[in-house]
Amino acid sequence: MTDRIEYKTREQMRVMARAGVVVERALAAARATAVPGATTRDVDAAAAAVIADAGATSNFFGYHGFPATTCISVNDEIVHGIPGDRVLKDGDVVSVDCGAIVEGWHGDSAISFGIGEITAQESALVAATRAALWAGIAALAHARRLDEVSAAIEDVADAAGVHPLEGYVGHGIGTAMHQAPDVMNYRTRGRHPRVKPGMCLALEPMFVLGTGDSRVLEDDWTVVSADGSRAAHWEHSVAVHEDGIWVLTASDGGAADLGAYGVVPVAP
Repeated sequence: MTDRIEYKTREQMRVMARAGVVVERALAAARATAVPGATTRDVDAAAAAVIADAGATSNFFGYHGFPATTCISVNDEIVHGIPGDRVLKDGDVVSVDCGAIVEGWHGDSAISFGIGEITAQESALVAATRAALWAGIAALAHARRLDEVSAAIEDVADAAGVHPLEGYVGHGIGTAMHQAPDVMNYRTRGRHPRVKPGMCLALEPMFVLGTGDSRVLEDDWTVVSADGSRAAHWEHSVAVHEDGIWVLTASDGGAADLGAYGVVPVAP
């Protein structure tokens, strides 16, 4: 990944928004399929069908050899879980990460949810991770530097008593799925990039109930919490332009959630 930030035109952002809506629909199909008795492969297939029907391309499948359209992570799996024969059951906490390409431009988004009844603590974890995502997006609307976004995300984690996953971050997005700059989910020292029109960023808080430490399984993909605690992951791709921000992976641009922060998204 190059360290140079790729700035997009508004027309390019509009194509990215088309990719983002495909991802939104794919995630909705995945969520609807994720019921007790379904396998994670079934969930992946539902998302893949939406992407194919839209004439888009998966940006996950084949990425550094990744074998599926989505990353599906269950319970102590935080990110990059590989879909397969695992059968979902009541009480599971599931995260689905998905992306699509339209005319060479990428979209990337993730959701977390419980299957049936989950504990109050797990429900609070999922809610806090989602809240941190929207707090970060709202901060982006007015931020001068990206560390203000990171601070907003970490503040939600601190208030909820959960921990950001260490070493895994959000990122720029555009003609590639992962680009500069990194978007941290916690405060870090040093200089941070200025927020400028043309930036497109994938914000993705990943929170755990445990320490925030992790390890990678033998498949070289699946990241799990080191202490076996539950995890959640939410993500949206967001465009910054001269007149405001627009959540590319939400068909309403994020209006339903940003209203609570006094932020009105503006289409590119």
